[in-house]
Amino acid sequence: MRIAVASGKGGTGKTTVSVALALACAPLMPTQYVDCDVEEPNGHLSIKPLIQFSEEVSVPVPSVWSDLCNDCGVCGDVCQYGAIAPLGGKAMVFEELCHGCGGCALLCPAGAISEINRRIGTVESGLADKLQFIQGRIDVGVAMSPPVIRDARALSDRLIAANQFSFGFISGRAADTRFLQIIDSPPGTSCSMVTAVRGCDFVVMVTEPTPFGLHDMILAIETVREMGIRTGVVINKCDMGDSRTTAYCRENDIPVLLEIPQSRHIAAVCSGGETLLKAVPAIRPKLIEMHEIIRTGGSRNGRK
Repeated sequence: MRIAVASGKGGTGKTTVSVALALACAPLMPTQYVDCDVEEPNGHLSIKPLIQFSEEVSVPVPSVWSDLCNDCGVCGDVCQYGAIAPLGGKAMVFEELCHGCGGCALLCPAGAISEINRRIGTVESGLADKLQFIQGRIDVGVAMSPPVIRDARALSDRLIAANQFSFGFISGRAADTRFLQIIDSPPGTSCSMVTAVRGCDFVVMVTEPTPFGLHDMILAIETVREMGIRTGVVINKCDMGDSRTTAYCRENDIPVLLEIPQSRHIAAVCSGGETLLKAVPAIRPKLIEMHEIIRTGGSRNGRK
């Protein structure tokens, strides 16, 4: 089962919840934590995995053969992002704008454009006790995260397909064909979030009971509904604001899966590099119960 943990805006506790959920479930079933918040992944700060594999992520960008280019302008006309333009008798490439579609190379009548790889980030995998860890990270200055997110998810799927990820590593337990992927999504409703949650079975939406939190949660839930993915809500700092978030969920038949109180102790423990499970050990069975609710029911498109 693939569960994405998302949020309408940053700072709601999305990574805190996703890390705790993954660590709570890992002793019970084969579990992966996939950090797709690639602009600044920070799940590793709490999970502290031993990284065993790393590879570069690259995208194809055009390279112009100046002796063949006749300055016809076709490449500039076809590029929707302004990443290539005829200037001074030669097509000039702006790599940071290129989305790697290959249209310019395909349509160049002079055959003056080939493609080279441009590194934009890395993906890594490793282990933290019984939890398998995968993360993507874009390089500084890169503004295109979906390819790195796709590669991080592809790496996690490859590890499952290669049978490197099984339930048999838990002593005394028979092998189990179930697996659980916890995908830590980027916040918001951009293409990065859509790339991270696409193909998931369920999205846990982490929010806080404030006007901004509710507004952005609604936008994110509407995005997930358009994708036809089941969803539920975790309310962090549940005693901080008002009841409008709970009322919205009730009116729209969206299950509130978990409520976490505002706590200086939780904030201090988590900011010190520890997890929600360390701060509140009693929350472990609640997280396991939340997974069972998701696995056996939950809601789809706002309806149970």
